[in-house]
Amino acid sequence: MDINNLISKELAISVNSVNKVLELFEQGGTVPFVARYRKEATGNLDEVQLFAIKEKHHYWKEFEKRKAAIIKSIKDQDKWTSDLATKIDAALSTVELEDIYLPFKQKRESKGQKAIKRGLKGLAFLLQQEAFDVNIEKQLSLYVKGEVKSEKDALSGAIDILSEWISENEKVRERIRDQFQRFATLSSSVKRGKDAEASKYKDYFNYSQRVDRVAAHRALAIFRAEKEGFLSIKIEVDQDRAIQNIDRILGYRYADNSYKEKIFKEAYKRVLQPTFESEIKKEIKESADLESIKVFAENLRQLLLQSPLGGKSMIAIDPGFRTGCKVAVLNANGEYLENRTIYPHPPQKKSQEAMQVIKNLVEAYRVEAIAIGNGTAGLETEKMVRKALSYTDVQVFSVNEAGASIYSASEIARAEFPSLDVTVRGAISIGRRLMDPLAELVKIDPKSIGVGQYQHDVNQPLLKQKLDEIVESCVNHVGVELNTATYPILSHVSGLGEALAKNVVAYRDEIGGFKERKELLKVPKMGKKTFEQAAGFLRIQDGKNPLDNTIIHPESYPLVKKIAEAHNTNVEALLAKEVIINEDKLSELNANFDQYTIDFVVQELSKPTRDPRKPLKESRYNDISAMEDLIPGMKLNGTVNNITNFGAFVDIGLKQSGLVHVSELANEFVSDVQAYVSLNQQVEVKVLSVDLERGRIQLTMKN
Repeated sequence: MDINNLISKELAISVNSVNKVLELFEQGGTVPFVARYRKEATGNLDEVQLFAIKEKHHYWKEFEKRKAAIIKSIKDQDKWTSDLATKIDAALSTVELEDIYLPFKQKRESKGQKAIKRGLKGLAFLLQQEAFDVNIEKQLSLYVKGEVKSEKDALSGAIDILSEWISENEKVRERIRDQFQRFATLSSSVKRGKDAEASKYKDYFNYSQRVDRVAAHRALAIFRAEKEGFLSIKIEVDQDRAIQNIDRILGYRYADNSYKEKIFKEAYKRVLQPTFESEIKKEIKESADLESIKVFAENLRQLLLQSPLGGKSMIAIDPGFRTGCKVAVLNANGEYLENRTIYPHPPQKKSQEAMQVIKNLVEAYRVEAIAIGNGTAGLETEKMVRKALSYTDVQVFSVNEAGASIYSASEIARAEFPSLDVTVRGAISIGRRLMDPLAELVKIDPKSIGVGQYQHDVNQPLLKQKLDEIVESCVNHVGVELNTATYPILSHVSGLGEALAKNVVAYRDEIGGFKERKELLKVPKMGKKTFEQAAGFLRIQDGKNPLDNTIIHPESYPLVKKIAEAHNTNVEALLAKEVIINEDKLSELNANFDQYTIDFVVQELSKPTRDPRKPLKESRYNDISAMEDLIPGMKLNGTVNNITNFGAFVDIGLKQSGLVHVSELANEFVSDVQAYVSLNQQVEVKVLSVDLERGRIQLTMKN
């Protein structure tokens, strides 16, 4: 099997590019490195295409391993034939391979196998071949012996044998599988006596839908309810048509007797229907997982790449009622200065005292921004702070605090702030994620950040893999300042990993900071290959070489020097854009450098060190206090704080986010929510309805 050629056809990518990409991966290349710095080799493939090649290659390698195991198993049973060799060689899917292997698979003893042991194989052949019922009935008594206690028992065993033979027929399985994939219906019903307990799933108490039309979020909700014991699920097709399909394929092998239909029916009901119900359920689950993980991943990407406020002196507040609000002061570099606890809310109600503490800290530290966690007491705290600072131009931000408590109790937080209470660490994290969301959020398990829905219901290893890929992609897309980065964010830089990231930080502390990228080669266990993978994603501000503060890779520094010489200037002048690059003067460089690299370097010289993230703007504030203040038709400002397959949730300044259903996102049909809104996007919405009892707010963005 030519795996690379298969990948090329599946992904519509040239086989030369596939060969080169896999060669680069084999040599230790990472996806971010290959995507950015090996365009000439790959033909300018992007990260999505590179990850796809990587996944397909893994799939086909595993397929080859499984094929080899199946061949060995069949040969060990002395059942290998040239016909089997042809079939297995032609198989191009795991399902097809397993269908071929099914008759040879070592499995628990079935009803049919037990019947064969009881001496009923001959009767099975008789049922299959004898056209006259009377002849069959005359011979039934011959099989009543040993463990077979009656003619009825003998007949039942023979039918078990035939039904299993039918179910193992490749053509039968192919036809019934096709019927299930095209026409199966998924239905769910509430279990007796569970109505009240399962009320949150009431949309699925009497639900039925074609399998190919079941939305991912619905599938995951139904499977969760089944797992919790609230719903019963069935996946069915037209039974009569299924039996007719079996008859069309195998009917000519069976004599026309009154047992024929019973045999086909038994094969379908006892073996084929349960088999394909399980198979289709698995396919629905896998498809729903992939769709949901795709949403999680894109939400995480948007969250990690959300606009940073940047370096500003800041007060960060982790709100609370009974235990008070933890207030931490940070300088423009995110360094902790001091903390206080204020009690503006019930039961203490010391709001005036709390407001004065905030005013004093703002004046003492010349605070420019306030970050307030959006959890418990967040809304009330934001109102109090805005009132206290109404006379100033200090910016106030509500910050998504999901996962802050996870960070607070983590080993990373304990190492950073060993003497501080976990709640103070949480406040610091809230402030830092306003300054630079990416640098702070990488310290937290992506699953704890809380984007998307049903993250605990999907395939956990696959979810982790995809989210880790997104974190790696985002960190390397933005780049990392080598002399200020913590080891958690450095560990996601191309080629590094946690152990080497810690070595980088230790060596940096030892030498007092890096002056040049090439000093990285002195870090313990930093080899030339790792340096090659990481260097372009690490920046040094105010270092010896100005190119070290760009995303131009050190291997391309000679090219920059040649470009400068061609323009009779130096590198500093090029970076300062004091010289306009003349395309005509670059033509002579083509002999020594590929065009992709030349274009990349010229582009970077025109916008060196630019952060790809947009600057953060303070969101507009709605002066509302509770759901009771909302009136249908009311227009509000909001910020998108979660995206799902069925719509977007919008923060309008209340504890409850409002839902803009997919049908209310635009005046036109919307198939992809993320094509219309993005996480943290500021939007204008209108209230459609308010359900106080269920705590639901329906919004629209139409018109």
